[in-house]
Amino acid sequence: MSTLRSIIPLAAGLAIGATGAILFIQSMPPPEGSAEERVAKLEAELKQSNNRVASLEALDPQGSKRPGRTLKDGLRSIADDFREGRPVTPEDVFRATQPLIRDLAPIFDRMRTKELQRRSDELSGELARKYSLTPDQQESLKKWLDVRAEEEAKRFTALISQKGVKMEDLNAATNDIRIEDGLESFMRNTLSPDKYVGFKAEHMREKVESVQKEADMKVERLDQIVKLDDDQRGQVFGMLARGARDYDPEMRFEGQGTDSTLSGKSKQDAILSVLRPDQRASYEEARAKQRAETEKELGSIGLSLPEDFDSRDFLEF
Repeated sequence: MSTLRSIIPLAAGLAIGATGAILFIQSMPPPEGSAEERVAKLEAELKQSNNRVASLEALDPQGSKRPGRTLKDGLRSIADDFREGRPVTPEDVFRATQPLIRDLAPIFDRMRTKELQRRSDELSGELARKYSLTPDQQESLKKWLDVRAEEEAKRFTALISQKGVKMEDLNAATNDIRIEDGLESFMRNTLSPDKYVGFKAEHMREKVESVQKEADMKVERLDQIVKLDDDQRGQVFGMLARGARDYDPEMRFEGQGTDSTLSGKSKQDAILSVLRPDQRASYEEARAKQRAETEKELGSIGLSLPEDFDSRDFLEF
């Protein structure tokens, strides 16, 4: 705990710098303001960010010697794009600030590990109570979960540092942090055979609930747009269930079949293939509306849509 407390003031100070860099665009006036005014404010933020970078380099003497694109380079590039009237997307802002995010990653790695270790405390306590683990078994489980927490935190940190990583990759990785992966194998080697049978059944039930909840949510979201019939709901549910992270071929779902497959198509293409022409028209209309709303929202802070926006999964299938 003392270690965590000692890094909090430093993390807070660095986070302010990161926030200033990442959100500098949001301080700019709406599109109706002049380009000159936007550039002037951007340059002011650039100067502030440069000062923060200098402070960071003073804390890390090796920072200025690291190869690759720097924060200053990225922000200056964006300032030039605004000055020349070239479009700037959220992805451009992310790439510009990635050097700073990368340098801050070890600090947030520690904080993320602490948060995941709290999850490991909760899970180990729950399993100890349910399956009457001995003190040695509890200690072994807690150590295993703590290692998993560290592994997941480091995996996320490694992703941040990768060249070419995108915002959507980080978003997916954030939602994909799971210290429970591999728990079934660990418990098989820890519990007695009869207790393991009970654990496996309970673990499967929890995963079935997770898959069904996720698939039901996405089916309902699509139904609100295109009004699925019962047969279509079953087909779409089956595809979504099979594509879920926790899906297991042994799973059985009440009232829904899972005989539909993706048949080599992307998940979105496979799901849209079960729609009638009028339903696809409704889907594309809703997608176009979402694009317009997103474009308007980004435009209000001086940003543009990425070129590949239309290729993204509208409903996050």
